[in-house]
Amino acid sequence: MVQFLAGSRLFTGDAIIEGQAIALDGGVIAGLVAEADVPAGPATVRLPAGSLLAPGFIDVQANGAGGVLFNGDPGEETVLRMAAALRRFGCTGLLPTLITDDRSRMAPAAEAVIAAMRRPGSGILGIHFEGPFISPHKPGVHDPRHIRHPDGADLDFLCALPERMPHGRVLVTLAPEEVEDRTVARLAGAGVVVSAGHTIASHGRTLDAVRHGLTGFTHLFNAMPPIAGREPGVAVAALERNGTWCGIIADGIHVDPATLRMALAAKGPAGLFLVTDAMPPVGTDADGFELYGRRILRRGGRLETEGGTLAGADIDMASAVRNCVDLLGLPLEESLRMASLYPATFLGMRDLLGRLEAGYRADLVLLDAGLRVLDTWIGGVRSPRGLPLAEE
Repeated sequence: MVQFLAGSRLFTGDAIIEGQAIALDGGVIAGLVAEADVPAGPATVRLPAGSLLAPGFIDVQANGAGGVLFNGDPGEETVLRMAAALRRFGCTGLLPTLITDDRSRMAPAAEAVIAAMRRPGSGILGIHFEGPFISPHKPGVHDPRHIRHPDGADLDFLCALPERMPHGRVLVTLAPEEVEDRTVARLAGAGVVVSAGHTIASHGRTLDAVRHGLTGFTHLFNAMPPIAGREPGVAVAALERNGTWCGIIADGIHVDPATLRMALAAKGPAGLFLVTDAMPPVGTDADGFELYGRRILRRGGRLETEGGTLAGADIDMASAVRNCVDLLGLPLEESLRMASLYPATFLGMRDLLGRLEAGYRADLVLLDAGLRVLDTWIGGVRSPRGLPLAEE
């Protein structure tokens, strides 16, 4: 049965419009219709006046949420709990992220994601392996004991995963200087999305990796050398190379807003997308968590070791969108694209997600005037925790 959502403004992915309702049919968007043509009856749900219905947010880098850490227990229930916690903040599409860890955790993590993807409405779009093939010189909070070079078994495992996730994506963050061009090419050729991160790669080495299939940059400016006049490095390669995408953590802590505004001026918003780098405290009132047996403290908007090393971020997607408007001065439309259409494009899912248009999956977020989440839909199914909405 066709369902209609009416009464709110709509952000189509291109513009914010009024006087239109959205029709949902079988988990996909059937189209937009004039409010005057929306039928009365139980098939029509009235949304709050002044609200904004937009494509759901997509987070390709979340390590934990709702009190659980993917590395801590890489199982299906962990994945589903993370997704449920982040959905409250508008995230309808998620790549649970396993950071550098023992080899034995990678396969169970992948199996957990595959199982969760089979559950209707899970919101799981695939998996992100952030490491272990990163630079020992830029580990961040990653455990150096587990950093290593990929071997044949690793590549066989990773290259087989896309076929097992035909409707999902496999993202791998690696340091270009720690792998060969043929490794990047093999991963990309198998359908793996390859991103550079935790790296000291030179400008030239980074561009070589791009030519062999690398398309992304993980939490731009973090865990990579700063830009220098005679050493442009990986960050400049990320900003100047068309066709590549940079994930950014817009919390005002990981990167100064002025630096992000510079990145926007250099690359344009249609080259940057929002990530949270979320950790277990997000969605809870916890004051910290355990990572690699160390206590990570939650203080002043930061998640950090006792020595002050950042350990992920204490932010959600809705807050990141608000920060794009308030800290970066971006138009609301562009801020919303950075949370939906642009990550969908990076993942090669632009024809499925990120727009309110006929044929697109009905993954939606409803926002109030302050850009706080009122409700979500995944595959046309409303969140069980959403606000009560009136049916005509």
